Amino acid sequence: MLGKKNQKARKPSTGHFDTLISSKTSISGDVQFSGGLHVDGKVHGKIVAEDGADAILRISEIGEVEGDIVAPHVVINGTVRGDVYASAHLELAQKASIHGNVYYNLIQMAIGAAVNGNLVHQKEPVGLLRQGEAASSTAIAEVENSSEAHDDSRAE
Repeated sequence: MLGKKNQKARKPSTGHFDTLISSKTSISGDVQFSGGLHVDGKVHGKIVAEDGADAILRISEIGEVEGDIVAPHVVINGTVRGDVYASAHLELAQKASIHGNVYYNLIQMAIGAAVNGNLVHQKEPVGLLRQGEAASSTAIAEVENSSEAHDDSRAE
């Protein structure tokens, strides 16, 4: 009886998924969600959890996203081409492949996961992370301008 109470008290780390984007589905455009979203298909656009929602996004090993991700809880085992903002918890499974920067509060990374970008630890809520997204675009522009100025000085 004691064992049953402990099992009921535990919540699965993967959460409940209200919405499925199946492997035969491709979406072009931004996706806003609350609750749980599981991606087996392809999304060409941003995936953003509603503000204040305790949402979870899971991208399976066959799932692909071309765009930024903003959600409190994110589990990735597929491919992401864009920045990832996980304000609460980020889990990168064995076959995760991210081509972009990762902004996280807590991270769990399995052997085999790959991140081609920066890992940045932040304790900010999701709303502030969206501002960080604009700041990262500004930083990239500054680096590009700095590179151009450096190249111009070589020409002289």
